[in-house]
Amino acid sequence: MKKKNIKYKLAELFSGPGGLALGAIRSFTENEDTVYGIEPVWANDCDADTCKTYARNIHRGSEKNVVCAPIQEIDFKRVPRFDALAFGFPCNDFSVVGEQKGFDGKFGPLYSYGVKAINTHNPKWFIAENVSGLQSANGGSAFKQILKDLGSAGRGYVLTPHLYKFEDYGVPQQRHRIVIVGIRKDLNLRFRVPTPTTKYNHMSAREAIENPQIPKGAQNHELTKQSAGVIERLKHIPAGENAWYEGIPIHLRLNVVGARMSQIYKRLDPQKPSYTITGSGGGGTHVYHWSEHRALTNRERARLQSFPDSFVFEGSKESARKQIGMAVPPVGAQIIISAVLKTFAKIPYESVESKLTNGEYRALEISSLFDTVRVGVKVVL
Repeated sequence: MKKKNIKYKLAELFSGPGGLALGAIRSFTENEDTVYGIEPVWANDCDADTCKTYARNIHRGSEKNVVCAPIQEIDFKRVPRFDALAFGFPCNDFSVVGEQKGFDGKFGPLYSYGVKAINTHNPKWFIAENVSGLQSANGGSAFKQILKDLGSAGRGYVLTPHLYKFEDYGVPQQRHRIVIVGIRKDLNLRFRVPTPTTKYNHMSAREAIENPQIPKGAQNHELTKQSAGVIERLKHIPAGENAWYEGIPIHLRLNVVGARMSQIYKRLDPQKPSYTITGSGGGGTHVYHWSEHRALTNRERARLQSFPDSFVFEGSKESARKQIGMAVPPVGAQIIISAVLKTFAKIPYESVESKLTNGEYRALEISSLFDTVRVGVKVVL
């Protein structure tokens, strides 16, 4: 008997280059009579190069359904119908590296456009992603408000927020992100956090970059020209150490007063996953090879983000670097979204309890948030 095919139509806000979408379209599952998968139908971002990258890799070069415009200009009533929504809302104001302005910053309130999209289309499920600092911004009140707004959006959603350590899910990078999965309440389904796949067997930076070797002529693989001073400084920094290593000669040390970022001129440890790849910052933050005296190429950074070599980033070298650093690792996204599909297919899978650091928000604690707004809201932790 031929199986029925269900493909959830996916829309994405703040799409970035397409890491989450790539993980989505690689996700599928099947039960006795149905195959479940994902079909991307529409996306939005405000950066021109990012939109071109998304169109090239996710929509096979077609820019028809990739709208490059500020989110404030989107009329969600005119967006194609979708069953699933993804949005990695801007993290600038929630990152622990920044000022953590939260809702008081320029980017903090932008999650509300995800709420508007949900209110308009009532998707069956959504996935929202942000940095781990989200839980502590504004003294923790921002995260609580976001959970309340997402849970009560549309017809109401059962939420499963969790702090994912992506190195535990096959990504060769220490990247910790809060991911909130919401399933529409009337569907009576409960998502569970999938069990880590590589918690005791992390992929190292060396394995990711060298196995297999990056092919000659691969795109986004241009070397960055290093100054003589940077090369000389790197010669004195061992693998795994940074610009504050005590063995650096005095004349090569950085003259920095105050906070010292650990990622400045930090070399990778070839035996461990990479430290977090970022898309911002200037010299000294480009991620440095463990033995060669140079910054990584964008192709190498992309591998640490779990992108395949066939995924091409549009724009200049600096634009590509930014896109790579801001992306969701597709390997991690695939594991989470595959678990969503198994939830809908009612296929059991190994799972762990949902936990968050800094206090581990539990159902009893969060329930107090909704004493005045109870209709259609349920949070599962």
